[in-house]
Amino acid sequence: MKQKLFIAALLLTFVGGAVCAQESESLKLSEKEIIKKGWNFGPLPVVGFDSDLGFQYGLCCDIFNYGDGSRYPQYDFKINMEASRYTKGSSVLRTYGEFKNLIPEGKLFFDVTYFSAPKFEFYGLNGMASPYLPGVAYQGIKQVDVPEGLKSAFYWMSRNQFRAVASMQKKITGALNWTAGLAYYDIRTSRINGDKLAGDDAVKRDWYNSQGTLFNQYCASKIIPAEEAAGGHVTQIKAGLTYDSRNHDSDPTRGANVELTFYAAPDFMDRTESYNHTNGGVLFMGSQYVPVVGDKLTLAYRLGAQYTLFGNVPFYFCNNMNSMFFRKMYTEGLGGNASVRGIHRNGVIGDGFVLLNTELRWRIVEFRFINQNWGVALNPFFDCGQVIQPHNLERQQMFKEPIYSGMNESLHYTAGCGFKLVMNHNMVISFEAAKALRENDGDGLWTNIGFNYLF
Repeated sequence: MKQKLFIAALLLTFVGGAVCAQESESLKLSEKEIIKKGWNFGPLPVVGFDSDLGFQYGLCCDIFNYGDGSRYPQYDFKINMEASRYTKGSSVLRTYGEFKNLIPEGKLFFDVTYFSAPKFEFYGLNGMASPYLPGVAYQGIKQVDVPEGLKSAFYWMSRNQFRAVASMQKKITGALNWTAGLAYYDIRTSRINGDKLAGDDAVKRDWYNSQGTLFNQYCASKIIPAEEAAGGHVTQIKAGLTYDSRNHDSDPTRGANVELTFYAAPDFMDRTESYNHTNGGVLFMGSQYVPVVGDKLTLAYRLGAQYTLFGNVPFYFCNNMNSMFFRKMYTEGLGGNASVRGIHRNGVIGDGFVLLNTELRWRIVEFRFINQNWGVALNPFFDCGQVIQPHNLERQQMFKEPIYSGMNESLHYTAGCGFKLVMNHNMVISFEAAKALRENDGDGLWTNIGFNYLF
């Protein structure tokens, strides 16, 4: 009950503050700034890095249409296509688009993505309840030493995911809109496959195939039910409200963006007489951008909460952030580059969470190059979050390390700094580094090279 009251207070406080705030002023374009019209293509090699995924390589292309330029830096529509791979084994095929000229006073968003991850992180459930034991390795249920030159696979599993999302937004009045959407996920999970991880290296292949992983132990302990161990299908119906007074979508310097989404996931495909993971909940995600020194220095913060209102969420979908519109390719947390930066990707998982991101965005310099408008910015930040609604905690508490730590969940927090290269206020190349400030959340420096601000 206290958790529900906390979320209700969070929603009312932020929505009230955003609605009562003044509408954001339009950015006053410099007289020297180039007004973009018509088509603008941004083909790029994908060269990135993520501490959780490795180096990224591939190809992508951003396609913008600015119409007659009268709304610049707003665009009529944007389409992105990407095919890339990470050196730790994951790969991505994705296309997404946002159309602002098809629905009068509204927009249409779609995303179709396939993720393949033969080495996907699984650090357990319920945050601090799951101990982090770096370097630990098991063969079966027996703890063993890691041979020289090899790595532990204890926190690895295999996951492939297909995702198809379509959402729309339509103006009610002013900056207030109603939203509706559909989403479909096909998620396949299993233990790691040494043949895929090690290729022709027989020593590594045999080592990985002999590993006893945390995923295996969760399945054997029935914390992950047998019906969920291989993954499944999720079909979501969404509806809600947004309030958006930002002066830019990708590079805002003032205004607010608030999302309140209710979602339901009826179990059409996997249910049996004894098993049904129909569920539903609510997501709130609100960000505000406060100008400190004009459009050169902005204080930005985001408050978020997700809560399951009914039903049973399968373990393989606990980490999904059920937003109507995506800013990042990965929409999972807490941890990684989409939520609390610096924590292990998927390091804090439960049926409900809260998070806070704060950062100071300083636009250092602006310049014109190859007929495009460019900006360079820094963004020191502080992130935190925690599970407020555990998943199958009673079953987890029946065991000891490495499954259960004996600790209660508490706040996870990180600090870091980012560097941004912004083109035409719409394409943002990002470098960020962060450090988890609690030992259980990760060791070393987390880094990410990719696209877009976090929010």
